[in-house]
Amino acid sequence: MKKRVFLIVLDSFGVGEAPDAAKFGDTGANTLRSVLKSKEAKLDNLKRLGLFNIDGVGFALSEPYPAGAYCRLSEKSAGKDTTVGHWEIAGHISASPFPTYPDGFPEEIIKAFSEATGRGVLCNKPYSGTKVIADYGEEHIKTGKLIVYTSADSVFQIAAHESVVPPETLYEYCRAARKILTGRHGVGRVIARPFEGDEKTGFVRTSRRHDFSLEPPVPVLPDFVKASGRQSIAVGKIFDIFAGRGFTRHIYTSGNTEGMKRTFEFLKEDFEGLCFVNLVDFDMLYGHRNDIDGYAKALTEFDRWLGEALPLLGVDDVLLITADHGCDPGFTQSTDHTREYIPLIVYSNDIKPGNLGTKAGFSHIGKTVCDLLGVENNIDCESLAGEIYGE
Repeated sequence: MKKRVFLIVLDSFGVGEAPDAAKFGDTGANTLRSVLKSKEAKLDNLKRLGLFNIDGVGFALSEPYPAGAYCRLSEKSAGKDTTVGHWEIAGHISASPFPTYPDGFPEEIIKAFSEATGRGVLCNKPYSGTKVIADYGEEHIKTGKLIVYTSADSVFQIAAHESVVPPETLYEYCRAARKILTGRHGVGRVIARPFEGDEKTGFVRTSRRHDFSLEPPVPVLPDFVKASGRQSIAVGKIFDIFAGRGFTRHIYTSGNTEGMKRTFEFLKEDFEGLCFVNLVDFDMLYGHRNDIDGYAKALTEFDRWLGEALPLLGVDDVLLITADHGCDPGFTQSTDHTREYIPLIVYSNDIKPGNLGTKAGFSHIGKTVCDLLGVENNIDCESLAGEIYGE
C-alpha cells in the first residue's frame, strides 16, 4: 500500500486515433504525433519514462530502458469531452452522451435563463471562445446582454466583460443556468467566461473562468478516497469537473504554470492520499486553436517540471500521468476534441518498468489508484497494480 498518489491529467494529450474514431469524425487524429512535428518539443523525461514506447507510437524513437510502466487506454464512454473523460478515469462510464446544441439552445432555455438573470442574450450558437468576444464584445458592453454560446462539447458558456458583470455575479448567473439545465437539457458543464479589454485594443479572456458541472451519478475515485479518511486534493479545474464532490481540499489555478507550482508544493508536503491535478492549457490554449508550437512548448515546460519533480517522490509515492481525451492541434478538419487513446505512465521508486499494452477503459486508472492506496471501492474494472509491481 502506498502513502501518496499524484494523478496528473495533461488535458487533451491523446496518443492516436481510438478504434471508434471514425464514428466521431476523427479518423487520423493523433495529438502526440502532431506535437512531435514541432521543433519546440523536447520531451526527454517523458521519453525516459516510456511515452514513446507506448503501443502505436511508432513515429518516435523509443527508449531502450524505460523507467516507468506504460500503456494506452481506449474510452468506453459515449463522448469525448472533459467531463466524460474525467468521470471515466475516476470509475464511471457514461453510456449516453451529454446533449449538444449545434443550432444553439432552444427558446425555452434562453427564456428561462433571461428571466433568471434579468438580462438578454447575444449569439446563442456554437462559436470560438476568442472570436465570440471579438464579434459580440462591444454589443455586450453597450446593451448589458450576456454572450451565450456553445461548442461541439456539451457546454453552456456565458461570456461577460468584468466591468459590466463582475465575476462573482457571472458565477451566480452560471448557477442559475445550472439549475435550468437538467434532465434532457443536462449539459456536462456551464462555464463562466469573463473577459476584459475594449474594441480598439482587443478583448481577452481572463483567468477567472469557472466551471459548473453535473455531479457524477455514482460514487467515484475522489469519493472513495475521502471516505477512507485520507486526503483527496484537487488542483486546477478537477474540483469543478466533479462538482466539488469527494475532495477534502482544492486549489484553483490560472493555468499550467501555476498548476505545476502547486503540485510541486504538495510533493513537498506530508499527507496521505490522492493529489488529482488537471493541466488545462494544452487543451484550452493550444489544441482548440490548432497551435502546434504552443502545445509543444507547453509540453516541454511540463517535461522540464517533471525532471525536477521526480526526485521528490518518496518510497511510498506513485506518480501517474494521463489525459482525458485528445485535441489534435494538427487536425485541420476541426478545432474540437478528438477521439483518441490516452497514455498512462506510472512511475515510483520500486516499479516494474515495462509495457502494459493496450486496454479498454479509462477506469483502469481509478481502480489502480484505489488499489495503490488500499481504498475500498466498487469500480467495475481491473486494477493494474499487480502488473505494475510484478505481483
